[in-house]
Amino acid sequence: MSKEMLIVFVAISLLGGTECGILYPRASESRELVTLDGLWSFASTNDTNPFQGHVEKWYDIDFRATDDVEIRAMPVPASYNDVGTDSDLRDHVGPVWYQRKFYVPASWDGLKVWIRFSSVCRAAEVWVNGEPATTHDIGHLPFQADISSIVVYGGENTITVAVDNTLLEATIPQGIVTTLESGRVKQTYTFDFFNYAGIDRPVVLYTTPQTYIDDVTVITDIDGTNGFVNYSVVVEGSDTVTARVSLFDKTGNEVVSDTVLQGTLFVQSANLWWPYLMDPNPGYLYSLQIQLIDPSGTLIDKYSLPIGIRTITWDSKSVKINDKPIYLRGFGRHEDSDIKGKGLDLPLIIRDHNLIKWIGANSYRTSHYPYAEEIMDLADELGIMIIDESPSVNTENFTSELLENHKKSLTELIQRDKNRPGVIMWSASNEPQTEYEESEDYYRQIVDHIKSLDATRPVTVVNAQAPDDDHSGQFLDVACCNVYHGWYEEPGDLDVVVTEVVKVARRWNELHDIPVIMTEYGADTLEGFHYLPSYMWSEEFQNNLLSKYWQAFDQMRQEGFFVGEMIWNFADFRTDQSFIRLGGNKKGIFTRNRQPKASAHLLRKRYWALAQDLDNAEVPDDLEDYIYESTTLRDEL
Repeated sequence: MSKEMLIVFVAISLLGGTECGILYPRASESRELVTLDGLWSFASTNDTNPFQGHVEKWYDIDFRATDDVEIRAMPVPASYNDVGTDSDLRDHVGPVWYQRKFYVPASWDGLKVWIRFSSVCRAAEVWVNGEPATTHDIGHLPFQADISSIVVYGGENTITVAVDNTLLEATIPQGIVTTLESGRVKQTYTFDFFNYAGIDRPVVLYTTPQTYIDDVTVITDIDGTNGFVNYSVVVEGSDTVTARVSLFDKTGNEVVSDTVLQGTLFVQSANLWWPYLMDPNPGYLYSLQIQLIDPSGTLIDKYSLPIGIRTITWDSKSVKINDKPIYLRGFGRHEDSDIKGKGLDLPLIIRDHNLIKWIGANSYRTSHYPYAEEIMDLADELGIMIIDESPSVNTENFTSELLENHKKSLTELIQRDKNRPGVIMWSASNEPQTEYEESEDYYRQIVDHIKSLDATRPVTVVNAQAPDDDHSGQFLDVACCNVYHGWYEEPGDLDVVVTEVVKVARRWNELHDIPVIMTEYGADTLEGFHYLPSYMWSEEFQNNLLSKYWQAFDQMRQEGFFVGEMIWNFADFRTDQSFIRLGGNKKGIFTRNRQPKASAHLLRKRYWALAQDLDNAEVPDDLEDYIYESTTLRDEL
């Protein structure tokens, strides 16, 4: 391991020592796990009295037995907005309340019992048996609490959760709340996706021993064909335990092991983690197994973590995986589906990644918030590269309170995803108002904070500002820009696209001497709307616009500084109501129910052509349909 890598590893390993671990819950010989997903009891407060539930102490009420509060069934995980039939629930602002019963086995007495939420959007207060358990105020990220002292063992327990979707000037993301003359509270925000809310990811109970593995940090390195797994394990509860740390390959064979809590595993002839289509065996994952053993030799705790062995490096012209330059072929996306909203939707996740592979993409950005851990797991397994984005979107009014909340969201994001091989870059924000001078010191501190937690990945801010107006670029490792010439700018005029797109991207590189990725471009398109000659909103226009951008991209690729293209968007998605939105944002190349528009077939041809040219990938047989064979040429042959 190089001296530089050792310094980075020591720095990032401290993250586990300063924050509680948030390891994904996995059952093992020492850990039990019970899901609390299912139908919960649900109540919403009156829009004119948002604190009704707190004043009336709904956390002390049995929702099943009360006639004082209107109770309905609510699925978890799911956003609550589209489950009902009334606009009051869809557009509700303020707290809503969830409750359910759960059973804790008597055999768990003496263990630590944890309640873990993978995400609540946005702010959450949790009570167990009427006692405060925990609070959390950032959506899309997990949190947990030790509830060992407040549960009933061998009996029934009650969990109550207040969820508040209110967005304010210092929340991540920001918003504004106004009170109308009617007394109703109205929420407004500048970002262009619907503010779905609720318990939108899994809730689990799990146990650990009193002495347990709290956190694991892994940084990998390579030297030729060999790999190095640098690891650090944080243990809570006792310092008299010993460890056995083992690395297993995909077939379950132990490759190497050690007996220290912080060390380096040498992997001879390692199977490296490669992105999809860059290698015949992409997304190779080992299993890092940690066991804690007491002085008598008895197993105390055991936890296994999937890891990939790979390196990320970057310079002024390129980003490299395992010393090989990468070119991102991908998407901006959203967690968004009919009825469930942003709720975890496993069939949809599988469908999405099947489409990503079908189209020949190798990457996407978690626009504009951290995605579910199940999504991130699948990306790791498939070799899909991820630009991992914080929930900061359209940031403005750069106050000290906002800065601290933004830092907190980044700390939680990096704590969650630091070990993922698929995460190749951190995105601090999407389209912040960096034309303001006060944004300069703000983003200097934000980028410094990210690099203090993880210096092994490049950092970006996804910008929509003109390069010369921006105050964040000097702190970044990669410039990510969103450009909409031919749509929002010069609408309908495709003749300007190539010149303007090249001008913008080239200027980012000239100003800051860093590689450039186009993270958004595209056009709204109504499924089945055709027009010849092409016209805005038609499928023909979307194809024509994309083609112009691709001309610009290929020109910049030849210039050597352009390292990726991500179309906006993978699929149509819901937004707040607006006269410019017909049921939502329609820039998807797939519909909201994941069926292809004409542009999907066109994009597929481009992405596979790039994969063949840059990665020597084998093009699928069904990429082109048979059209015609010249009989004259055949007869001559």
